[in-house]
Amino acid sequence: MTTRIESAGQPRILLVDDDEGVRDSLRDVLESKQFQVTTAATVSEALHRIDTDSFDVLLSDLHMPGPADGFTVASAMRHSNPKAVTLLFTGYPALEEAMDAIRLQADQILLKPMAIEALVTTIRENLQKSAPRAAKKTERVATILERDALETVADWLARVEGDSELTCVSLSREQRTGHLPKLLEELIHRLRVPRSLGTKQVSEAAVEHGKVRHSQGYSIPMIVQESRSLQVSIFKTLQNNLDTVDFSLLLGDVMTIADECDSQLKQTVSSFMEEVARTSA
Repeated sequence: MTTRIESAGQPRILLVDDDEGVRDSLRDVLESKQFQVTTAATVSEALHRIDTDSFDVLLSDLHMPGPADGFTVASAMRHSNPKAVTLLFTGYPALEEAMDAIRLQADQILLKPMAIEALVTTIRENLQKSAPRAAKKTERVATILERDALETVADWLARVEGDSELTCVSLSREQRTGHLPKLLEELIHRLRVPRSLGTKQVSEAAVEHGKVRHSQGYSIPMIVQESRSLQVSIFKTLQNNLDTVDFSLLLGDVMTIADECDSQLKQTVSSFMEEVARTSA
């Protein structure tokens, strides 16, 4: 990380890129164009600079190594300095869903490679049109899932009812969805009271679900497909709330969701197999 001596009146840029050559060359060019430039090689360095300094512009690579990326940096800048211009570089313009999400946190997406003069023009244009913005209200994943639990269940049910493998067993909607509120409640609690990934904890809802599905004539592949559909529906709910989700915490919450759903599935299958053994004895 490098901080240069400040000059009065020069726009202050935080440049974030894990490539040392890119950082050094881009810093030198931008300084020759009368910008103050602070560089950071990692997301953690960038977050520290955002916490301790003030900037007019964030210029960050989107794809950073490690457990976080440009999403996290942009979100942190939005929270700490709503007036700052946020510009993100990406080399993957075809990822439309990712681009939509990025636009919620960044003023503009810059595609690699970009000519220096064009970059300087883009920075100055964004600085001229930038205006003070109120910090955007954000929500934790747990809050979103709790608020939109009914929408998540409805989306899951629509997916299940469109799956011929699952609908071969005739059930009412109440019978199909009866386990979901409790499973989601346990997941939301896990998000709010985190524990280490892989930690085992009994899910009463998952155990009961395995017993019920056995009595209803399900198979293990059907249970696995249900679980997969639930994860898809959960992430669809988050996608529908990208304008408010807290990106700085999103990665950890997504990992927790995957871990909890996997744990619940394992316990459901174990409970199902215990019922198979019991009824076969």
